[in-house]
Amino acid sequence: MKLTARIPVTAALLALTLGSATGCNKLKARDELNKGVQAFKSARFEDATNHFQTAIALDPAYQDAKLYLATAYASQVVPNLETPENLKIAQNALDGFNAVLAKDPNDLTALKQIASIDRNIKKFDEAKEYEKKVIAIAPNDPEAYYTVGFVNWTLAYKNAIAILAADGLTDAGDGNPKKSKDACAKLQAANTGLVTEGIQYLNKAIELNPNYDDAMQYMQLTLRRKADLECGNEAARKDDMAQVDMWIQKAMGARKANELEKEKKNAGGVVMQ
Repeated sequence: MKLTARIPVTAALLALTLGSATGCNKLKARDELNKGVQAFKSARFEDATNHFQTAIALDPAYQDAKLYLATAYASQVVPNLETPENLKIAQNALDGFNAVLAKDPNDLTALKQIASIDRNIKKFDEAKEYEKKVIAIAPNDPEAYYTVGFVNWTLAYKNAIAILAADGLTDAGDGNPKKSKDACAKLQAANTGLVTEGIQYLNKAIELNPNYDDAMQYMQLTLRRKADLECGNEAARKDDMAQVDMWIQKAMGARKANELEKEKKNAGGVVMQ
Protein backbone atom coordinates (compact mmCIF):
# COMPACT_ATOMS: atom_id res chain seq x y z
CA MET A 1 0.00 0.00 0.00
CA LYS A 2 2.80 2.38 0.88
CA LEU A 3 4.53 1.76 -2.45
CA THR A 4 1.42 2.33 -4.54
CA ALA A 5 0.59 5.44 -2.56
CA ARG A 6 3.98 6.91 -3.39
CA ILE A 7 3.65 6.51 -7.18
CA PRO A 8 1.13 9.35 -7.78
CA VAL A 9 3.10 11.65 -5.50
CA THR A 10 6.34 10.92 -7.41
CA ALA A 11 4.60 11.52 -10.74
CA ALA A 12 3.19 14.79 -9.47
CA LEU A 13 6.61 15.93 -8.30
CA LEU A 14 8.14 14.98 -11.65
CA ALA A 15 5.46 16.90 -13.53
CA LEU A 16 6.02 19.91 -11.30
CA THR A 17 9.77 19.74 -11.84
CA LEU A 18 9.38 19.44 -15.62
CA GLY A 19 6.90 22.30 -15.64
CA SER A 20 9.26 24.48 -13.67
CA ALA A 21 12.15 23.59 -15.98
CA THR A 22 10.04 24.36 -19.04
CA GLY A 23 8.96 27.69 -17.59
CA CYS A 24 12.55 28.51 -16.68
CA ASN A 25 13.73 27.68 -20.20
CA LYS A 26 11.07 29.94 -21.69
CA LEU A 27 12.22 32.80 -19.51
CA LYS A 28 15.83 32.17 -20.52
CA ALA A 29 14.75 31.99 -24.18
CA ARG A 30 13.01 35.34 -23.86
CA ASP A 31 16.14 36.82 -22.32
CA GLU A 32 18.25 35.47 -25.19
CA LEU A 33 15.78 36.94 -27.68
CA ASN A 34 16.06 40.36 -26.06
CA LYS A 35 19.85 40.15 -26.12
CA GLY A 36 19.69 39.14 -29.77
CA VAL A 37 17.45 42.08 -30.63
CA GLN A 38 19.88 44.49 -28.97
CA ALA A 39 22.79 42.96 -30.88
CA PHE A 40 20.79 43.16 -34.11
CA LYS A 41 20.03 46.85 -33.55
CA SER A 42 23.76 47.43 -33.07
CA ALA A 43 24.46 45.62 -36.37
CA ARG A 44 26.28 42.83 -34.53
CA PHE A 45 24.58 40.22 -36.67
CA GLU A 46 26.80 37.27 -35.71
CA ASP A 47 26.13 37.89 -32.00
CA ALA A 48 22.45 38.31 -32.74
CA THR A 49 22.40 35.01 -34.63
CA ASN A 50 23.99 33.20 -31.67
CA HIS A 51 21.46 34.61 -29.21
CA PHE A 52 18.51 33.70 -31.42
CA GLN A 53 19.86 30.17 -31.92
CA THR A 54 20.19 29.78 -28.14
CA ALA A 55 16.63 31.02 -27.66
CA ILE A 56 15.33 28.40 -30.09
CA ALA A 57 17.40 25.67 -28.40
CA LEU A 58 15.80 26.62 -25.07
CA ASP A 59 12.30 26.86 -26.53
CA PRO A 60 11.98 25.03 -29.89
CA ALA A 61 8.44 26.38 -30.38
CA TYR A 62 9.53 30.02 -30.05
CA GLN A 63 8.25 31.44 -33.36
CA ASP A 64 9.47 34.99 -32.72
CA ALA A 65 13.01 33.71 -32.20
CA LYS A 66 12.83 31.77 -35.46
CA LEU A 67 11.64 34.87 -37.31
CA TYR A 68 14.40 37.01 -35.79
CA LEU A 69 17.04 34.38 -36.56
CA ALA A 70 16.01 34.27 -40.21
CA THR A 71 16.02 38.09 -40.29
CA ALA A 72 19.54 38.15 -38.83
CA TYR A 73 20.72 35.82 -41.59
CA ALA A 74 18.89 37.88 -44.22
CA SER A 75 20.65 41.04 -43.05
CA GLN A 76 23.99 39.43 -43.85
CA VAL A 77 23.11 38.58 -47.46
CA VAL A 78 25.08 40.73 -49.90
CA PRO A 79 22.96 41.59 -52.97
CA ASN A 80 24.17 40.13 -56.29
CA LEU A 81 27.12 38.32 -54.66
CA GLU A 82 27.10 34.70 -55.82
CA THR A 83 29.87 33.26 -53.64
CA PRO A 84 29.18 29.95 -51.88
CA GLU A 85 29.39 31.68 -48.48
CA ASN A 86 26.82 34.34 -49.40
CA LEU A 87 24.48 31.80 -50.98
CA LYS A 88 24.73 29.63 -47.85
CA ILE A 89 23.74 32.56 -45.63
CA ALA A 90 20.86 33.28 -48.00
CA GLN A 91 19.72 29.66 -47.81
CA ASN A 92 19.88 29.73 -43.99
CA ALA A 93 17.60 32.77 -44.08
CA LEU A 94 15.24 31.14 -46.57
CA ASP A 95 15.08 27.98 -44.47
CA GLY A 96 14.23 30.05 -41.42
CA PHE A 97 11.45 31.99 -43.09
CA ASN A 98 10.05 28.82 -44.67
CA ALA A 99 9.90 27.29 -41.17
CA VAL A 100 7.82 30.29 -40.10
CA LEU A 101 5.55 29.85 -43.12
CA ALA A 102 5.11 26.17 -42.27
CA LYS A 103 3.35 27.34 -39.10
CA ASP A 104 1.65 30.36 -40.65
CA PRO A 105 1.49 30.46 -44.48
CA ASN A 106 0.16 34.02 -44.34
CA ASP A 107 3.01 35.56 -42.35
CA LEU A 108 3.64 38.72 -44.39
CA THR A 109 7.06 39.41 -42.90
CA ALA A 110 8.33 35.97 -43.92
CA LEU A 111 6.81 36.25 -47.41
CA LYS A 112 8.34 39.69 -48.00
CA GLN A 113 11.73 38.61 -46.68
CA ILE A 114 11.82 35.54 -48.92
CA ALA A 115 10.95 37.71 -51.93
CA SER A 116 13.74 40.14 -51.00
CA ILE A 117 16.34 37.40 -50.52
CA ASP A 118 15.39 35.71 -53.80
CA ARG A 119 15.74 39.05 -55.54
CA ASN A 120 19.16 39.65 -53.96
CA ILE A 121 20.48 36.29 -55.18
CA LYS A 122 18.94 36.80 -58.64
CA LYS A 123 16.16 34.23 -58.27
CA PHE A 124 13.78 36.63 -59.96
CA ASP A 125 10.96 34.26 -60.86
CA GLU A 126 10.80 33.05 -57.25
CA ALA A 127 10.87 36.65 -56.01
CA LYS A 128 7.87 37.51 -58.17
CA GLU A 129 6.01 34.45 -56.95
CA TYR A 130 6.37 35.54 -53.33
CA GLU A 131 5.48 39.16 -54.04
CA LYS A 132 2.28 37.91 -55.64
CA LYS A 133 1.58 35.88 -52.49
CA VAL A 134 1.99 39.12 -50.53
CA ILE A 135 -0.48 40.83 -52.86
CA ALA A 136 -3.00 38.00 -52.41
CA ILE A 137 -2.94 38.60 -48.63
CA ALA A 138 -2.40 42.39 -48.66
CA PRO A 139 -3.87 43.66 -51.94
CA ASN A 140 -3.34 47.31 -50.96
CA ASP A 141 0.43 47.02 -50.44
CA PRO A 142 1.95 49.31 -53.12
CA GLU A 143 5.51 48.08 -52.48
CA ALA A 144 4.65 44.53 -53.57
CA TYR A 145 3.21 45.77 -56.89
CA TYR A 146 6.22 48.04 -57.38
CA THR A 147 8.62 45.15 -56.75
CA VAL A 148 6.96 42.97 -59.40
CA GLY A 149 7.34 45.87 -61.83
CA PHE A 150 10.97 46.34 -60.83
CA VAL A 151 11.74 42.63 -61.35
CA ASN A 152 10.04 42.62 -64.75
CA TRP A 153 12.03 45.65 -65.85
CA THR A 154 15.26 44.01 -64.65
CA LEU A 155 14.56 40.89 -66.70
CA ALA A 156 13.41 42.87 -69.75
CA TYR A 157 16.50 45.10 -69.62
CA LYS A 158 18.79 42.08 -69.40
CA ASN A 159 17.06 40.55 -72.44
CA ALA A 160 17.26 43.81 -74.39
CA ILE A 161 20.97 44.33 -73.74
CA ALA A 162 21.80 40.80 -74.94
CA ILE A 163 19.62 40.96 -78.07
CA LEU A 164 20.83 44.42 -79.05
CA ALA A 165 24.47 43.43 -78.50
CA ALA A 166 24.00 40.47 -80.86
CA ASP A 167 22.66 43.00 -83.37
CA GLY A 168 25.77 45.18 -82.97
CA LEU A 169 24.00 47.86 -80.93
CA THR A 170 24.07 49.32 -77.45
CA ASP A 171 20.84 50.42 -75.82
CA ALA A 172 19.98 54.04 -76.65
CA GLY A 173 16.92 54.00 -74.40
CA ASP A 174 14.70 55.43 -77.13
CA GLY A 175 13.25 52.24 -78.60
CA ASN A 176 16.42 51.64 -80.63
CA PRO A 177 14.87 52.33 -84.06
CA LYS A 178 18.11 51.28 -85.83
CA LYS A 179 17.77 47.64 -84.76
CA SER A 180 17.09 44.96 -87.35
CA LYS A 181 13.69 43.34 -87.91
CA ASP A 182 15.13 40.09 -86.57
CA ALA A 183 16.29 41.77 -83.35
CA CYS A 184 12.90 43.43 -82.95
CA ALA A 185 11.11 40.11 -83.34
CA LYS A 186 13.37 38.59 -80.69
CA LEU A 187 12.68 41.50 -78.35
CA GLN A 188 8.95 41.07 -78.84
CA ALA A 189 9.17 37.37 -78.04
CA ALA A 190 11.33 37.90 -74.96
CA ASN A 191 9.86 41.06 -73.46
CA THR A 192 6.21 41.58 -74.44
CA GLY A 193 4.84 39.65 -71.45
CA LEU A 194 7.32 41.21 -69.03
CA VAL A 195 6.62 44.75 -70.21
CA THR A 196 2.83 44.34 -70.24
CA GLU A 197 2.75 42.87 -66.74
CA GLY A 198 5.31 45.36 -65.46
CA ILE A 199 3.27 48.37 -66.59
CA GLN A 200 0.14 46.83 -65.07
CA TYR A 201 1.76 46.35 -61.67
CA LEU A 202 3.53 49.72 -61.63
CA ASN A 203 0.23 51.45 -62.47
CA LYS A 204 -1.35 49.70 -59.50
CA ALA A 205 1.50 50.74 -57.20
CA ILE A 206 1.05 54.38 -58.25
CA GLU A 207 -2.73 54.13 -57.91
CA LEU A 208 -2.27 53.00 -54.30
CA ASN A 209 0.47 55.56 -53.61
CA PRO A 210 0.10 58.59 -55.92
CA ASN A 211 3.48 59.98 -54.80
CA TYR A 212 5.42 56.76 -55.36
CA ASP A 213 8.38 58.33 -57.17
CA ASP A 214 10.39 55.07 -57.44
CA ALA A 215 7.44 53.39 -59.17
CA MET A 216 7.19 56.33 -61.55
CA GLN A 217 10.88 56.06 -62.40
CA TYR A 218 10.52 52.39 -63.24
CA MET A 219 7.39 53.17 -65.22
CA GLN A 220 9.41 55.42 -67.54
CA LEU A 221 12.17 52.81 -67.74
CA THR A 222 9.65 50.09 -68.60
CA LEU A 223 8.07 52.31 -71.26
CA ARG A 224 11.51 52.54 -72.89
CA ARG A 225 11.43 48.75 -73.14
CA LYS A 226 7.92 48.98 -74.58
CA ALA A 227 9.29 51.33 -77.25
CA ASP A 228 11.68 48.52 -78.28
CA LEU A 229 8.67 46.42 -79.24
CA GLU A 230 7.07 48.84 -81.74
CA CYS A 231 8.77 47.16 -84.72
CA GLY A 232 8.60 49.67 -87.59
CA ASN A 233 5.72 51.63 -86.01
CA GLU A 234 7.39 55.01 -85.60
CA ALA A 235 4.24 56.73 -84.33
CA ALA A 236 3.85 54.15 -81.55
CA ARG A 237 7.54 54.46 -80.61
CA LYS A 238 7.24 58.25 -80.37
CA ASP A 239 4.09 57.91 -78.28
CA ASP A 240 5.95 55.61 -75.88
CA MET A 241 8.79 58.10 -75.60
CA ALA A 242 6.34 60.94 -74.96
CA GLN A 243 4.99 58.91 -72.05
CA VAL A 244 8.58 58.37 -70.88
CA ASP A 245 9.04 62.15 -70.67
CA MET A 246 5.71 62.54 -68.86
CA TRP A 247 6.62 59.98 -66.21
CA ILE A 248 10.06 61.53 -65.72
CA GLN A 249 8.36 64.82 -64.90
CA LYS A 250 5.83 63.11 -62.62
CA ALA A 251 8.63 61.29 -60.77
CA MET A 252 10.52 64.56 -60.25
CA GLY A 253 7.40 66.25 -58.92
CA ALA A 254 6.57 63.36 -56.60
CA ARG A 255 10.14 63.24 -55.28
CA LYS A 256 10.06 66.95 -54.46
CA ALA A 257 6.69 66.53 -52.72
CA ASN A 258 8.04 63.59 -50.71
CA GLU A 259 11.14 65.53 -49.70
CA LEU A 260 9.03 68.49 -48.56
CA GLU A 261 6.82 66.15 -46.54
CA LYS A 262 9.89 64.62 -44.92
CA GLU A 263 11.25 68.07 -44.06
CA LYS A 264 7.93 69.04 -42.46
CA LYS A 265 7.95 65.89 -40.31
CA ASN A 266 11.55 66.48 -39.24
CA ALA A 267 10.82 70.12 -38.47
CA GLY A 268 7.88 69.03 -36.34
CA GLY A 269 10.27 67.28 -33.99
CA VAL A 270 12.38 70.40 -33.35
CA VAL A 271 11.51 72.55 -30.37
CA MET A 272 12.46 76.20 -30.87
CA GLN A 273 13.91 77.94 -27.80
